Amino acid sequence: MYRSIGPAEFYQETKKKSIPVIDVRESVEYQMGHVPNAESFPLSELEAASSQLKKEKTYYVICQSGGRSATACNWLASQGFDVINVMGGTSAWPDRLV
Repeated sequence: MYRSIGPAEFYQETKKKSIPVIDVRESVEYQMGHVPNAESFPLSELEAASSQLKKEKTYYVICQSGGRSATACNWLASQGFDVINVMGGTSAWPDRLV
């Protein structure tokens, strides 16, 4: 089981503090622009890359619109990770992507 957060609330959280954000879009999508401080963990490589994540941290998971991040959250939560799905994804991000 995982939690979800709306785009406005997520944006406000990123303004208050540095939070760990996992971007599960493919590398080329990430390179075209991503939310600040997001790390690229493409969904297609997530299982292998998950060894780099820490189970004691809470991760915000984002994609383009929220579908792939929901899939990633389902899998990560089943592996014991504390994750929050960012609904609306990068398409709902109100600032310029970096």
